[in-house]
Amino acid sequence: MTYAFEIEDTVTALRAARLAWRNERREHDVSRFPAPDALAAAVADLSAALYPVRLGRYDGLPAGEDGFVAEALARAFATLREQIAREFRYWQGFASEPFDADQPDRIVRLFATALADVRAQLDQDIEAAFVGDPAARTVDEILISYPGATAILHHRIAHQLHALGVPVVARLVSELANARTGIDIHPGATIGPGFFIDHGTGVVIGETAIIGRNVRLYQHVTLGARSPLGLAPAGPRELYARHPIVEDDVIIYAGATILGRVTIGRGSTIGGNVWLLEDVPAGSIVVQPGAVRLHGADEARLEAQLAGRD
Repeated sequence: MTYAFEIEDTVTALRAARLAWRNERREHDVSRFPAPDALAAAVADLSAALYPVRLGRYDGLPAGEDGFVAEALARAFATLREQIAREFRYWQGFASEPFDADQPDRIVRLFATALADVRAQLDQDIEAAFVGDPAARTVDEILISYPGATAILHHRIAHQLHALGVPVVARLVSELANARTGIDIHPGATIGPGFFIDHGTGVVIGETAIIGRNVRLYQHVTLGARSPLGLAPAGPRELYARHPIVEDDVIIYAGATILGRVTIGRGSTIGGNVWLLEDVPAGSIVVQPGAVRLHGADEARLEAQLAGRD
């Protein structure tokens, strides 16, 4: 069975849907949009350059290590340059003036100067995870296998690219980590050194979040905004300062949801499944009310109510 008739009708319907979308949205050419698979290769090469033995699997002589790093960087920078150029070609459709032809090269050069700092920050992140997780046997185990380490490595790279003016490339890099780990960190979020996400699945950190030094999060923590843009009036604060500030040395346990431009003061502890919409002073401990144990008549009354409800 060839389904020739059904294919012809479906092709016609899909063409109509495409044209309707393009006419309504007036979107520009996306044929050269940045490619996730290419950026995945670039991140792999950057990871190898940052950690040639552990992530790059370099097993040669020490004298050859710099050459290995140089080759990985050459591949990574060439791929990044092409993907950044693709992003500029996309944005060109929205711009009234042409971009500088050497802008992608300039961004790659600036990005290259930040890599030593990225490595130093990552070393502090890995050390914080080792200190904070008694189940960890070595820092190597953390770097190679912990989802939180994977997520923060991608974020440190993506954040630099975001700051240099390529938000689409940066977002695609962050989404590579999200797909692998279930940890969603917007590349615009500012995160200090010594950051540790334990377990990690379901963590969400919004674009304008600011996180200080030595902060620890557990799984399913959300640092989000209070109302989705487009559904409510949005002034400058809601646009550019809509996510929480978490000061130094804060621990936020599993399932906590913190929304809006609230500040969690230095040294505070936020308990599991807490819902927060207000500032928390430094040194605070915020937890849910304790469970209530019923006795005697109260317990019998509750059981009777539940039985009647059934």
